[in-house]
Amino acid sequence: MLLFCFGDSDHEGQVIISLPESCLLTTDTVMRSYLGAYVAKWQPHPSPLLALCTFLVAEKHAGTRSPWKPYLEILPKAYTCPVCLEPEVVNLLPKPLKARAREQRTHVQEFFTSSRDFFSSLQPLFSEAVENIFSYRALLWAWCTVNTRAVYMKLRRRQGFSAEPDTCALAPYLDLLNHSPDVQVKAAFNEETRCYEIRTVSSCRQHEEVFICYGPHDNQRLLLEYGFVSPRNPHACVYVSEDMLVKYLPSTDKQMNKKISILKDHGFIENLTFGWDGPSWRLLTALKLLCLEASEFTCWKKVLLGEIISDTNEKTSLDIAQKICHYFIEETNAVLQKVSHIKDKDVALVNQLTLVETLRTEELKILQASTELLHNLQTAFT
Repeated sequence: MLLFCFGDSDHEGQVIISLPESCLLTTDTVMRSYLGAYVAKWQPHPSPLLALCTFLVAEKHAGTRSPWKPYLEILPKAYTCPVCLEPEVVNLLPKPLKARAREQRTHVQEFFTSSRDFFSSLQPLFSEAVENIFSYRALLWAWCTVNTRAVYMKLRRRQGFSAEPDTCALAPYLDLLNHSPDVQVKAAFNEETRCYEIRTVSSCRQHEEVFICYGPHDNQRLLLEYGFVSPRNPHACVYVSEDMLVKYLPSTDKQMNKKISILKDHGFIENLTFGWDGPSWRLLTALKLLCLEASEFTCWKKVLLGEIISDTNEKTSLDIAQKICHYFIEETNAVLQKVSHIKDKDVALVNQLTLVETLRTEELKILQASTELLHNLQTAFT
């Protein structure tokens, strides 16, 4: 959904939305409701997340009897986070995201299983069997609602909840704000006015859509946590895993295990990426260390400090980066062809497949930009 500015705002920091604390859906809302007594007496204490999810499911079940009905009606009926995607669609995601998607699904399934006894304790509140109300599908919808739409708001610690941080609030109307990496506004709870406020960071013209930034997240993170991909996202990147890092290195290198150990000890084995500006400094640094010849190995500390060891080391690391990039391009093109083929066969999966297609297409653009930049760097050594 969209939210537009209906008056010019030329002053940085001007409030354009102010939502009173009483309009926020928090654990305080839950504890003041018919669920409060059940939450308070349950052992072990339920988490703030479980309380919010339970309230959402119960209020959705109440239908027209719920005072939150207008808000619940604007919420998505279904979500597109990886936990909601069909397994065959998840298999088309990039390897790092695929692993995290499966972890997410396992987490939600365990969350549901561990909550069933608490749901059973709520039976006195309902004429219908609670297992029909608090189904896995219903809890998944509530979990996605909180995970994708909650704003940060640190609440005071109160009895009756587990030790997990109580920092989530659902803010009706603010759900109209879409994400943009080029943020126009900032959002926070104002302790003085006791309102959740949206303030301008730059000027906001009349009839111009107002955006909020969920954070400097890459597209894989946006898809995992929020269920969407942002085209031309400046933070977008393609991750290089450890197995890909060594894929094109000689298996005869007797120092390889030691090199990998050094990278792990110094935090250079993760967050290695290709971005719009080509291979990241971390990726090239890791490759330079891995490409050290036996006679250069004692210089590994200098590599981590960004020093150039030799032209041969520089060229070899660029060549390996280019090979990895070409591999990803071929893999991405193959997946895109597969996505197109499945879309023609299975209409029911079109929306989910389009999401994967958008992600993969954005990553292909990054890889194509990277291979061109690498080619220019390689030219300097020919």
